[in-house]
Amino acid sequence: MLDRDQVLHVARLARLELSGEELERMASELSHVLDHIEKISELDLSDVPPTSHVVDAATPLRRDEPEPCLPREVVLAGAPEPVGDGFGVPSPGAAPA
Repeated sequence: MLDRDQVLHVARLARLELSGEELERMASELSHVLDHIEKISELDLSDVPPTSHVVDAATPLRRDEPEPCLPREVVLAGAPEPVGDGFGVPSPGAAPA
């Protein structure tokens, strides 16, 4: 089972603040995950090809090729509140409209 320091280290890496109760629960849950990984590593998977997906799928994305930009007027036509030549955005901390 993972100890408190190991869980705190992982929490720090994930930028999480955990209470004492959460630390205990995470130690148990992370230990169970590592137990499952250990069981999987005991299997002979030498004839299983590496995969990134559980099903074979062709990438649905188009090629990334440069195209002409849209005219500024067309782009800003859909903006709720254009400001000058750009998009208007609320100031940080401003209340939503």
